[in-house]
Amino acid sequence: MQFTATAFAALALLSSTDAFAPAVKNAAVSTALNASRQPIMAGNWKMNPPTEDDAIALGVDLVTELGEETCPIDGDNPMCTEVVIFPPHPFISKVRESVEEAGITVGAQSIFFEDKGAYTGSVAASMVLSLGCEYVLCGHSERRTLFDDDDAAINRKVKKVLSSGMKPILCIGESQSEHDLHIKNEVCAMQLSKDLAGVTKEEMADVVIAYEPVWAIGTGLVCKSEDASKCRCTCILLFIYLI
Repeated sequence: MQFTATAFAALALLSSTDAFAPAVKNAAVSTALNASRQPIMAGNWKMNPPTEDDAIALGVDLVTELGEETCPIDGDNPMCTEVVIFPPHPFISKVRESVEEAGITVGAQSIFFEDKGAYTGSVAASMVLSLGCEYVLCGHSERRTLFDDDDAAINRKVKKVLSSGMKPILCIGESQSEHDLHIKNEVCAMQLSKDLAGVTKEEMADVVIAYEPVWAIGTGLVCKSEDASKCRCTCILLFIYLI
């Protein structure tokens, strides 16, 4: 689904999470980062809300808040964007039912890179695909720091998502200490190089990059749009080198 800019505030309010405005597709121009691509606004619900009924209600409220703020993606309307939400795994199916008529896309917060087996607590790509997921988050900072997802594991996830017919949203970004050392570009370049190893030029058409500086998550600090744009330029240069 595509929504005009006035609908973004409702999405951010209802999701109560970090949101992405990444850049990969060649389409409309986003005034937020002043770069040419199809914008995406994605809300990660993390481990919220507490019950299925609450999750369904949140989806319904989101649709209600957005109302008729829709428009087609085309060159005549540069403020259009795709809206994606990432509920917890147990709620994906019901939440999707509550938002699908509005055209909101549903994704999974994570997957395991194996297809099946004795991996207690893990979720396969085929499982979330069967629930209607179109996107999967890969490399979220909390998965990196709290669950020890290293770049090798993230790379396997990215490739598994692609081979399953879904689209990975690859999260990259520097920590506070790395930011203070002014090595943001180097950190992002290293993460991209490792996380996208083996991804082909053709597959990159389905990869979304979300610049997610760790120091700006839940801290009250704000990453300025010009800083995000600079990081995006670094990403593009690395894509050219990799391809």
